[in-house]
Amino acid sequence: MWLIVASDNGVPGMERAAQILREGGTALDAVEAGIRLVESNAQDDGVGLGGLPNVLGQVELDASIMDGRTLAAGAVGALQGYGHPISVARCVMECTTHVLLVGKGASRFAAEMRFSPCELLTEHARRKWREYLQQFIAEEEIDSIGDRQDLSVVKEIMQEWLHRGTVNFLAHDSHGDIACAVSTSGWPLKYPGRLGDSSIIGAGNYADNRYGAAACTGYGELAIRTGTTRSVVLYMKAGMSVADACQEAMRDLQPLLAASGGAMSIVAMDRDGHPFGITSVPEGERYLVMTAELSAPEFRQAVCFSV
Repeated sequence: MWLIVASDNGVPGMERAAQILREGGTALDAVEAGIRLVESNAQDDGVGLGGLPNVLGQVELDASIMDGRTLAAGAVGALQGYGHPISVARCVMECTTHVLLVGKGASRFAAEMRFSPCELLTEHARRKWREYLQQFIAEEEIDSIGDRQDLSVVKEIMQEWLHRGTVNFLAHDSHGDIACAVSTSGWPLKYPGRLGDSSIIGAGNYADNRYGAAACTGYGELAIRTGTTRSVVLYMKAGMSVADACQEAMRDLQPLLAASGGAMSIVAMDRDGHPFGITSVPEGERYLVMTAELSAPEFRQAVCFSV
C-alpha cells in the first residue's frame, strides 16, 4: 500500500512521485522528486523558479524535508540563487549534523554540494513585484528601494496581501515509511531574511512513522507560534483520528487567525494511510490524493473550519 497527499498546486509532481512509489521506491525520494517538479514550474509564483521576490526584488526560498522512520530532518531558509531548495534541504539532512541552514550559509552549502546556480527571478515575477510596490511607494523610488527603510512598507503590504503559495507533499511507501516535504518562495515582498513555517520542522512540516504526518500552507508565522504540524502528529499520538487531530490543530490556530485575518490549510495522513485536508478558507480549497488504486491524482475537497 502506498499513498501520496499534496496541496493542490502539487499537480506537476504527482505522477513522478507516484511512479517512484509504484516501483517500490522510498517515501523520501517520492516527496523530493514531486516537489522538484513544482519548484521548476515557472507558472507557480509561490514556489521555486518564478516565485515572487522579497521587498528588495530578491527571490528567497525556504524548504524542509523529514524522514518519519528516523525523525531525521533538513531545511534551508532564505536561500538565494539555487532553484531546488528541497534537494539542498535533503543534503542538509544527510550530509551534515545540522537541521537548518539559512541565507548566505545555505547558498554556500548548495555550492559546496555542487548544485547549479540559477536566476530565479522571472520577468513575470519582476513585473508583478514592481506593479505591487507602486501601490505603496512612488515609482521613481523602486529602483533605489534598498537605500531606504523598508519595514514600514513591508508592514503595509502584509496587511493588504495575505498570500498563500507553498507546496506540500506527504508520502507513505510500501515499506511502511512516511516522509513529508515543503517548499516555498515565501510571502511576496516580505522583509529580507524572513522565514515562514516552511523551513521550521514542527511548524510547516512533521512526520513520524508511529503516528502520521502533516504539512501546512498559509500564514506561516501563526504555524510557528502554535507548532501546527507537530501538534497534528501529537494529537494522533494521543489517539485522535487524523480528521480530529487536524481540527484540534485548527482550534489552536483559531484565535490567531481571527485576529490576523490570515488563512491556514493543513494536509495530513495517519500511519495507516488515511488522508485528510482542512482549511480556514471559506470555500473551494482542495488537496490531492494518489494511491495504487487510482489511475490519476484525485482532487478532494478540504473540510472548511470556520474561524
